[in-house]
Amino acid sequence: MSILIQLALSFALLSILAVGGGTAVLPEMQTLLAQRFGIDHTQFVHIYSFGQLAPGPNMLMVLVIGYQIAGFLGAGAVLLAFFLPSSILCFYIGRLWNRFGESPWRRSIQNALEPISIGLMGSGVYAVGKASVVNPITLALALLTLYLILRTKINPVFIILGSGGLGTLLLAYFH
Repeated sequence: MSILIQLALSFALLSILAVGGGTAVLPEMQTLLAQRFGIDHTQFVHIYSFGQLAPGPNMLMVLVIGYQIAGFLGAGAVLLAFFLPSSILCFYIGRLWNRFGESPWRRSIQNALEPISIGLMGSGVYAVGKASVVNPITLALALLTLYLILRTKINPVFIILGSGGLGTLLLAYFH
């Protein structure tokens, strides 16, 4: 099967499974990329980190993944496959959702999907953290970054860039 078709099918499936946002499918995306396309966990974390820093939606990182695997055509295939199915699904479900107003079953479904979405997003954060925190230095930097993001009003981009720069210096010095 063509690499472009494999990319499109893989990312279309991830698109449909992304309940609560793209972060929800990060563990599955990471596993799929390692098994089918040879992108290891370290490369995935680097691409994900780049996506967090780039302006716009952070899941545009999938373009980088597609480009790395199959060039510009890969980036285009992944772009369409990852964003189009979920967009179409959301459009039609949204219309149906509004039509039913405040019916009791609608609220029940919403209440059931909230913890599922939170759990899936938490698993995405865990998957990236597990691949990123590999020694005491990276653990200390992760905890410091989390603390600064939660407790200060400093723009998270600057905190992440500063943590990345400090991590580069510390890892170069201690290794």
